[in-house]
Amino acid sequence: MAQPPPDPHFVLRGTGAAVHALHFSCAGEESDIPILFSGSENGFIHVWNLKTHRVDAALDGHGGKSVYGLKTMDGKERLLSQGRDQRICLWDLEEGRTSVTDSVFTENVGFCRCSLLKVAQGRWLTATAAKALEEVQVLELPSKTSVCTLKPEVGAKLGMPMCLKLWQVRQERLLIVKCFPSGGGNFTDYSLFKQFYCSLGQGSCGSQPSLLAGYEDGSVLLWNLSMGKVLSQLICHQEPVMSLDFDSEKAKGISGSSEKVLSIWSLNEQQNLQVQKTHRLVNAGISDITIRPDKKILATAGWDHRIRIFGWKKLKPLAVLDYHTATVHSVSFSDHKSPSDRLLAAGAKDHRISIWSIYTET
Repeated sequence: MAQPPPDPHFVLRGTGAAVHALHFSCAGEESDIPILFSGSENGFIHVWNLKTHRVDAALDGHGGKSVYGLKTMDGKERLLSQGRDQRICLWDLEEGRTSVTDSVFTENVGFCRCSLLKVAQGRWLTATAAKALEEVQVLELPSKTSVCTLKPEVGAKLGMPMCLKLWQVRQERLLIVKCFPSGGGNFTDYSLFKQFYCSLGQGSCGSQPSLLAGYEDGSVLLWNLSMGKVLSQLICHQEPVMSLDFDSEKAKGISGSSEKVLSIWSLNEQQNLQVQKTHRLVNAGISDITIRPDKKILATAGWDHRIRIFGWKKLKPLAVLDYHTATVHSVSFSDHKSPSDRLLAAGAKDHRISIWSIYTET
């Protein structure tokens, strides 16, 4: 007989608004306090102490507009946040500081979370939906240098980018395209792009940055950033792609939409996306999907107030966590070094953050 799903390990209350973003920082030294960052509809970012289950700090940098994206950069002292004020903010939290050190005005009014990728010590790429409807802007941080703008072909009719995932394949040498299209237009400075990536390998380019983007028309596109072009396009859903995640080791990804289907797709050696299988849900609507860092399980955030857990290898349903009383907007796995300490957090429209301890040894 199947065991009943567990209750939350504990619940965090006090955000005062719907919770739209979550991010753990728990992989430091043993003496470090494990932290959960949460972003709320009222514009606040709360820094939760996971030992006391209380707020250590409340950050206010988005002018009361909803915060829907959070990532740390080289430890919990450097934070990136994204809000409906059309800004991406960089925070310095060292020694108790709570200040915004810099910001990027994206000019995008949607709710597509930016994606962040570390490419060298102290150097990052971020991809964000741009001002123009179908475009994606890629920047280097912290310099805020515009690396490239990804523009679909004329007449593609993809609609807005809804979700983004930067990733990279390590290679002995990155092969930069030899014949850059004349007037090719998508790059603000192609020589800068080439110089930046080749510098990572001290003269031989060391990584191949790529972007997966889910669009309003239900498509997932694979972009090659060095060439500024689409390598593959796959129609995964009949409705907008609300969230996706990608396992670069297995070259396999998953996406969810406003419909009742999860789509699992893979990337073959020819860089073509292809549907592997689909899984039909009981209720429609997926707000967020995340694969646990060890690539064993994944979690989805549902419009039906539920969190669903699946095995990643075969997408076997493992549990339905039924605690929240409104839409679950965000799910996040902790980055604890010890498997027994692993946690799952879910943030919802009901102003609560549920913390779960499940399948820690899976």
